[in-house]
Amino acid sequence: MALSTENLPQQIRNFKRELKALCPDYKRRFEDVSRAMEAEIARIKKEEESGSAIPQFEFSDIADQGFSEQQRQQVHQAGCCIVRNTLPENEVTDHNNALSRYIIENGYYEHTPTVEDNYFSQLKSDKPQIFGIYWSPAQVWARQHPNMAVARRHLNRLWTWQDDEKTYFNPDQEASYADRVRRREPGDATLGLSPHVDSGSIERWIEPHYREVYHNVLLGDWQQYDAFDGANRVEVEEFPSPAVCSVFRTFQGWVALTPQGKGDGTLQVVPSTLAIPYMLLRALQDDVPEDDLCGAAPGRALTVFKEWHPLLFEGLVSVPKVRAGDTMWWHPDTIHAVEDKHNGDGYSNVLFIGAAPDCEKNRLFLDKQRPAFLKGESCPDFAPEHHERTYQGRATESDLTDLGRRQMGFD
Repeated sequence: MALSTENLPQQIRNFKRELKALCPDYKRRFEDVSRAMEAEIARIKKEEESGSAIPQFEFSDIADQGFSEQQRQQVHQAGCCIVRNTLPENEVTDHNNALSRYIIENGYYEHTPTVEDNYFSQLKSDKPQIFGIYWSPAQVWARQHPNMAVARRHLNRLWTWQDDEKTYFNPDQEASYADRVRRREPGDATLGLSPHVDSGSIERWIEPHYREVYHNVLLGDWQQYDAFDGANRVEVEEFPSPAVCSVFRTFQGWVALTPQGKGDGTLQVVPSTLAIPYMLLRALQDDVPEDDLCGAAPGRALTVFKEWHPLLFEGLVSVPKVRAGDTMWWHPDTIHAVEDKHNGDGYSNVLFIGAAPDCEKNRLFLDKQRPAFLKGESCPDFAPEHHERTYQGRATESDLTDLGRRQMGFD
């Protein structure tokens, strides 16, 4: 079945009819995964009481040998982690200050938006807190920093990246994906995002390769599901839409440019890889309309709704206090959100930088992204605002290191 937007309600009805025939005890299977998810919520709450349910590691501890087996198991269960001191704090602070000057001196705040990004329909658009900036010297510096390459290599290797017949991706080579900037002012209440998952919504049920990724779950054998198996992941297809990522990422991520934590308008996650199996099986239950998948809509983030998924809201936790240079990473299936209001005293700033290992899908994207870099245009995955075409001080090809050139696909 090819991915098509034609008559999606009928596609959903057909899918449900087929799945219920293959898994006639879908009700019991969902009851089982619900109990398991309740146990995960209890674990998360207990770990939060004693610190944080998000695993945390020092960059210096993983730099040489990577993650230990115990650390691997922690990330596989939580679906996310913090790597502290990934980048030097003083250098990150200098780049944060330079980024502020880059934005202000080039007149970003005076620009009148001419295109609209509807991926998050609930996101207000007052004074910007997410900036359509991709090629500032700070971003290019961080993306090609050797420490980031080391961290992402070890993160990639938390996945199964090959089998006896096929290599899904190269964990040791990164494709540099240009994402945006968050600079959130104290007191801001415009950026809150409800819990969601990126990289597809309806696709997770009906797209052929996603059906293979979640094969065990959809047949009710959710205990056999491995969230870190790379098979079929690099072939999945999403409905095109502004801000829908078209590369394969082992982890979404960001670099903290300023200190921030709970209450500072920062990231929240449900640190459990069991959440997606729970959501997938929830949509099959008889109280959900036959042509609906718990509110999933094409070209949008997969939203967690209190109507359908109240249990998952109990597991939503904020990132613990981080410092400039710390990095946060979360699996592409991890439920995440943004706190409604920034109640802190200082700016809450990050550079969005994920882990996108080398594979055919990502190389094809680099072929589209390189011309945008050279012209100062927006990353092809995002709304074509093209702020930086005329910006003074924008990073150019001469600013790329040998590593940066390889990551951008120049060499």
